[in-house]
Amino acid sequence: MLLRAAGRYAPLLRQFLTFGLVGTGGFLVDSAVLYLCLAAGADHYTGRILSYLVAATFTWAMNRRFTFRDQRDAARLREWARFLLANALGGALNYATYALLIGISPMVYAHPILGVAAGSIAGLGANFIVSRYFVFRNRPADQARPNNNRRARS
Repeated sequence: MLLRAAGRYAPLLRQFLTFGLVGTGGFLVDSAVLYLCLAAGADHYTGRILSYLVAATFTWAMNRRFTFRDQRDAARLREWARFLLANALGGALNYATYALLIGISPMVYAHPILGVAAGSIAGLGANFIVSRYFVFRNRPADQARPNNNRRARS
């Protein structure tokens, strides 16, 4: 019975793990861009807003390609905007966790990658749920592929 249940949820688990791997890549992009912003003179808060947007764009593209490849929308710009909007809750949790830790912890202020990591973990679950069920939701084949070259019937 346990094996049957595990088998039934295997695709969802595989999708979540892929989402987590993409998120790890997003964490690395987020951290690298933040440190570049700080080196360029940005403060910890402004730099993080920019780094988050770059990382969110990266994770959208990678999730589109790997995690939700069978569920993507043909209209990329619309899907990207829906991704940013839908992930706003996770993004807010992410940024709030980061900002709180930067504000109260001298260690996190000195090593902001710790705040980025904590923020990423805080937003993970919410972002997966909205990405799976709102951004990359299953659509009928005709909607997913608007240029399907259907022949006109006589």
